[in-house]
Amino acid sequence: MENIPQIGKVTWIGVRPKTREKINELQEVTVDNSGLVGDRYKKDAGNRAVTLIQAEHLPVIQSILNLSDLHPSTLRRNIVVKGINLLALKDKKFKIGTAVLEMTGYCHPCSRMEEALGDGGYNAMRGHGGITAKVIENGTINIGDEVSLLTE
Repeated sequence: MENIPQIGKVTWIGVRPKTREKINELQEVTVDNSGLVGDRYKKDAGNRAVTLIQAEHLPVIQSILNLSDLHPSTLRRNIVVKGINLLALKDKKFKIGTAVLEMTGYCHPCSRMEEALGDGGYNAMRGHGGITAKVIENGTINIGDEVSLLTE
């Protein structure tokens, strides 16, 4: 359970400036001790400072809902990664770019997924919503950066 040899990769980054506002897609984001610069959760975000979802889950959600396309911004997560099982990072510290994060929990879907994805959106997201994380060390995250378990 401690062995996570896979190295993931950041494929998409977005910040939510305000509730119900359009997500700003970024190539790079600065991470400080309270979250992602430009994100509405930045102030006092604590254990939910950053939300991450696996790229591999997007086609699953899309298939369950019989959608022709599913853009990452629809799911309201901050960072999409591929190539590593995010759930395997439970209670672990990991590095993305120059930032260090620690998984704090699962990012369960909210009722807004019905609005964003249509009928059944909430249930389609169950088990595929990603994770939440807190900031351990400030840094910068870019599209293409590696995501890896931090070995102490």
